Amino acid sequence: MPKLNQNDLVAVLGAGTMGRGIAQVAATYGHPVLLIDTFADAVQNARASHTKIFERLVEKGRLQADEAASIQGRISYQENLDGIESAGLVIEAIVEILEAKTELFSRIESLVSEDCVLASNTSSLSIAAISGACEQPQRFIGLHFFNPAPLMPLVEVVPGIATEQGLADEMKSLMQDWGKLPVIAKDTPGFIVNRVARPFYGEALRILEEGIADAATIDWAMREIGGFRMGPFQLMDFIGNDINYAVTESVFAAFFYDPRFKPSFTQKRMVEAKFLGKKSGRGYYEYTEGATAPQANEDRELGQAIVDRVVAMLINEAVDAVFLNIASRDDVELAMTRGVNYPRGLLRWADDLGLPVVLERLEVLQDEYGEDRYRPNPLLKRMVRRGETFFT
Repeated sequence: MPKLNQNDLVAVLGAGTMGRGIAQVAATYGHPVLLIDTFADAVQNARASHTKIFERLVEKGRLQADEAASIQGRISYQENLDGIESAGLVIEAIVEILEAKTELFSRIESLVSEDCVLASNTSSLSIAAISGACEQPQRFIGLHFFNPAPLMPLVEVVPGIATEQGLADEMKSLMQDWGKLPVIAKDTPGFIVNRVARPFYGEALRILEEGIADAATIDWAMREIGGFRMGPFQLMDFIGNDINYAVTESVFAAFFYDPRFKPSFTQKRMVEAKFLGKKSGRGYYEYTEGATAPQANEDRELGQAIVDRVVAMLINEAVDAVFLNIASRDDVELAMTRGVNYPRGLLRWADDLGLPVVLERLEVLQDEYGEDRYRPNPLLKRMVRRGETFFT
């Protein structure tokens, strides 16, 4: 399969937030881009959004006016597939419904050349399942950008079981050319980030449900003591509680209902009540004008206990990702620090705390609750037994 070069056409299917962000990234690198959506409003909104974004970048001095005009000029906005036959790379960024994605790829595969790489921006669906709709699944791969795509550096490159040998490395190189930080992940539910990060939300919700602390206190502890940029409830409100809950449900089902990923009734009720976060004006916090922010209980001993519990669970998931060859040690660290801005790599954090300390915290939780949710990873137990660490 020929290497994609800067002059090759990139087609982006879906002109929503992710699609137009990916189109901007590809055009900024120099590619001609087709941004395609069957909904006229989506196409018009994408064009208007890009115009505002580039005007702002010029105002802030990050681009010259002629550069901005040149980048947007490389993007063609359309409601049909005309011209897609010339694409060297097609990236799908439509709704997260498997049937919609397979139907789309089965339709476009016959339109593009045999050398064209087909990619999905899915965040939670199986690459093997999507590529199963293709006659040539060997040219299919996952390219999971994070929102907003022009600003977030991480891209998870996910080869499926049928993906041609070497294509993942080629796409990793391309993403580096685009100014991204790519990591290669195995085609398993949640890939790296959405898998490893589940306890950040799930364990915080469990602490809330038990009445140990309220949302404001948990958020304060994770920010001020844990060093995270946002607390879990702030972040869920920012992402959208409906979106976060949907990802949790998807990962839970995909892992054959492993209790480690069990969703929370609290979050389900929030979604049912339409308390979706910032976009609805109310979530775990009020976002209406004049709303008063709740006061956290800034008890450092309580806060440290919350942080210790959540971080132990996060470390356990990071260890699991390495244990099951989901990604390399270094890619797990890169994904969680540079990709989603964790204050420290979870595996280095484990070394600094001491692996025996992490194991003891998990064993105490498992003994107290009697739930498989808290089971320590076998690799963690093995490394403690051998006196090993992740980094020397």
